[in-house]
Amino acid sequence: MAGKLLDTHAFIWFINGDEALSAKALETIENHPDANYVSIASLWEIAVKISLGKLDIKQPFSKIADEIVKNGFQILPNSTA
Repeated sequence: MAGKLLDTHAFIWFINGDEALSAKALETIENHPDANYVSIASLWEIAVKISLGKLDIKQPFSKIADEIVKNGFQILPNSTA
């Protein structure tokens, strides 16, 4: 199976256990955790939204990397290549 880049919202919904994430999306993410990617840009977006008071997540931002690792996801870096 090819890797999947999680949209920022899908990632937030997943780590928050939010019901906004569809059952099909949840199943796809959970059944292939090693094929899921989170963009470094998503982490930047989350940090900015938290700092502006526009986003509330269940754990501190400093624990987001732990959530990525715990769930078997990989961080997709920005690349100019």
